[in-house]
Amino acid sequence: MSEAREHLADVIDSAQRTGEPVYLTRRGRAVAVVVDPVVFEKLLDDAEDALDRAELALARDEDDYIPWEQVKADLGLS
Repeated sequence: MSEAREHLADVIDSAQRTGEPVYLTRRGRAVAVVVDPVVFEKLLDDAEDALDRAELALARDEDDYIPWEQVKADLGLS
């Protein structure tokens, strides 16, 4: 952490330049990660998509969903 504090601009530049996360450690244990904002947003989007797919699969397993054709018909789109 103290090294990162002294070279914060370099840590940020490294994360942006390489797209790879930079792990900050304290006594050998990871305590934080610096990530390029574009990479971070993609990670968030991917996580949200994965959650949506899991929720859809669960709804289908429980037969608790409205088929797309019915949604379109209800909205007057078909």
